[in-house]
Amino acid sequence: MVQSKPIVKIGGAFDALSAKLVETSGFDAIWAGSFAISATHALPDASILTMTDFLRSAENMVDACNIPVIADCDTGFGGPPNVSHAVKKYEKAGIAGISIEDKIFPKQNSLLKNSRHELLPEKDFVAKIIAARESKKEDDFMIIARTEALIAEKGMDEALKRANAYENAGADAILIHSKENTPEEIFEFSKKWNSEIPLVVVPTSYPSVKLEELITHKIKMVIYANQSLRAAHNVMSKVLKDIIQKESIDKINIELSSMEEIFKLQEMYKINDQEKIIESNLKKMGYIN
Repeated sequence: MVQSKPIVKIGGAFDALSAKLVETSGFDAIWAGSFAISATHALPDASILTMTDFLRSAENMVDACNIPVIADCDTGFGGPPNVSHAVKKYEKAGIAGISIEDKIFPKQNSLLKNSRHELLPEKDFVAKIIAARESKKEDDFMIIARTEALIAEKGMDEALKRANAYENAGADAILIHSKENTPEEIFEFSKKWNSEIPLVVVPTSYPSVKLEELITHKIKMVIYANQSLRAAHNVMSKVLKDIIQKESIDKINIELSSMEEIFKLQEMYKINDQEKIIESNLKKMGYIN
């Protein structure tokens, strides 16, 4: 898809249901985001959940969907041996790729206000990328190296230097992140980026950027990381408060999905079809008159 499409659109998910909605809405791939998955456990996005917790969520998405799932693996769950182990487990589970970032453990969410972001020394993160590269079995399994140099306010030169080092270490793509409210910082990076490996962005803080602008600036993958979670939080909060305040469910002001829509998502009617096929075969075998 990276080679054939102008830009790959990736929708954020936090469980199998949201991943299925990402797929049925027409996205190219699914982002199993650590922020969103942490939120579903009512926990901070601060490296509190374990690799097993995140892997289980990503596995559920893979089982439910037919499009690729990319897993947000924060800082890689530890040093190079931990990254190596994670790559083996995620690849075996059918995940299409992982993203790891160059902050120290435990990390904090990149957009958290009044938060201090510290980068791992470049050499130490390069070692993680090498470990990831050497551990994967399939060439198509994507290792996305995410540099937080701009988030940590280390400057454009540092961001470019690190991105080049990560590419040389074997990264398949570079995720360049920014907390600015315009895409200018990202565009400056892309103009100075001379490599052929894909650039990935997460436009949470600069939502007005147009797809065509991203394409023009050589961005090949765009991740809508948390919009589904924020929408779910907003609507569920309003519905539940409405139910508490009203005398009956039919008086709530927010339109709900129908039961039929949920049945369709669950593929409930396929169970009935399967039962008919089984019953037909049982009849043929003489178990049913």
